[in-house]
Amino acid sequence: MAAPVRSMSNPSGITCNTTSFQKKSRSKLVSIPGTRPSVQNGQLIVSTGVTSLDYVIGGGLAVGTLLLVEEDRYDSYSRMLLKYFLAEGVVCGHELFVASAQDHPDEILQELPAPILDDVTSPQPVQEQSQSSDPDSGEDMKIAWRYQNLPKVQTALASSARFGHYYDVSKTMSPDMRQAAKCHMFYLPEQPPDESTPTSAMSEAYSSLLKSIQRVIHQQGFDGSAPQSKMRNVLRLGLHSLGSVLWGDDLCCRESPTRSHSLTTFLYALRALLRSSLSVAMVTVPSHLIQSRVLMGRITRLSDTAIALESFRGSEKETNPLYKDYHGLLQVHQVPHLNCLVCEVPDTKDLAFKLKRKQFTIERLHLPPDLSDTVSRVSKVELAAGCGSTATGNKHLDF
Repeated sequence: MAAPVRSMSNPSGITCNTTSFQKKSRSKLVSIPGTRPSVQNGQLIVSTGVTSLDYVIGGGLAVGTLLLVEEDRYDSYSRMLLKYFLAEGVVCGHELFVASAQDHPDEILQELPAPILDDVTSPQPVQEQSQSSDPDSGEDMKIAWRYQNLPKVQTALASSARFGHYYDVSKTMSPDMRQAAKCHMFYLPEQPPDESTPTSAMSEAYSSLLKSIQRVIHQQGFDGSAPQSKMRNVLRLGLHSLGSVLWGDDLCCRESPTRSHSLTTFLYALRALLRSSLSVAMVTVPSHLIQSRVLMGRITRLSDTAIALESFRGSEKETNPLYKDYHGLLQVHQVPHLNCLVCEVPDTKDLAFKLKRKQFTIERLHLPPDLSDTVSRVSKVELAAGCGSTATGNKHLDF
């Protein structure tokens, strides 16, 4: 039996580390379908369901944040954004939580738009692929011979590689697809009275809603601080028209409401709950009915991302030829600076939205050069005086 050979550099034969350097491996992000890391800060983000809105707010909604949508006057386009948000959750396999005091959550889910599927072939079994790759088969494409042996890829609904989907608002989602999603509902008229002692700063309706959200997060495995025994997923919360009279709130009735801190306390508690969980929320608020502008400013600051919709319906802009290609204006009040104390106020203000026959889109507002009667008198005087520049007549829109 041969004796073990000792190295000349280590005559004792004892293995030892000559350096303390260790290769550090990158921390793996949570892999969840329908999510991706942000290119700006690496935060896990999800799509709102409207790809153009994702681009406006910085790529998508960060998990653990709250998006505030100030409703338009007739709550038609804000409700559509909420349905897009929920439909994207169904397509990505996320769990839903829908809360409403006006319409039953089941009615909202029945109105979800139908996703537009890619026209691709589903994966075939290995046997069928080997048969189709037979050179004697007449179905093979001679011009693309190098791609014959490659597996066919399915990029339809459940594909986690795709971020954001497109939807057809002229059609509703199929019942089978809708029922396959796990949804938790909160309908205020059907909620039993809260027997516990209500807090002085929060109304009974908001307290019951917050407890229901807490129960779902803790019991269904969305609590990020607790160990998880099942595959991670994202919870999408859609809260419709908070602050309205139907929620027992008097923000829309009085300039100095009796419980002015009820909604703000709820948003503060909800935002803290989202931070420690794999969940994201979209909250719509009828801001045009809230009397106090100071209170509306507090509600905005308690959100991470805040946008406002102004519909042209019933206003003078509906018949204005300058806005004939659009259905309303979109204002971005703030987008989050994650891990910072303050939010960012974007400089882009010239945004508008329009509803095509099948799709809701957000675009940068492009007004044509206008020298007609719609130009203000001041602009006409400046043009006549010759200010030293070739003015196009486009006015800056202050949202």
